[in-house]
Amino acid sequence: MGNVDVILKDAMQIDGSIGVALVDYETGMSLGQAGGGGLDLDVAAAGNSDVVKAKLRTMAALGLDEKIEDILITLSSQYHLLRLITARNGQGLFLYMALDKGKANLAMARRQLTNLEKDIQV
Repeated sequence: MGNVDVILKDAMQIDGSIGVALVDYETGMSLGQAGGGGLDLDVAAAGNSDVVKAKLRTMAALGLDEKIEDILITLSSQYHLLRLITARNGQGLFLYMALDKGKANLAMARRQLTNLEKDIQV
């Protein structure tokens, strides 16, 4: 899991980053986190796990044979980005990142998080 700590530290270098966590969406447990800035990342991990599971159930009910790349939630002052891990050894995991909307470039943050996700070794 040492690789995870490095990836999370690197994610915190993304412009506007508030906090980031690697989350198991089946259990809602955070497997690692960095930053937070007053944001309770454990609560965010558990709550956003429900979001991922709800979307997966909805896709199944619709008969969609697709994979979720990411889920974006926009708030008045923040972006919350959920990036599902696509690597075989990362199934059931996602990266959760909170970004300050005034400081972040959403397109660049998505790109950088995608690149970091590819390097995760669980």
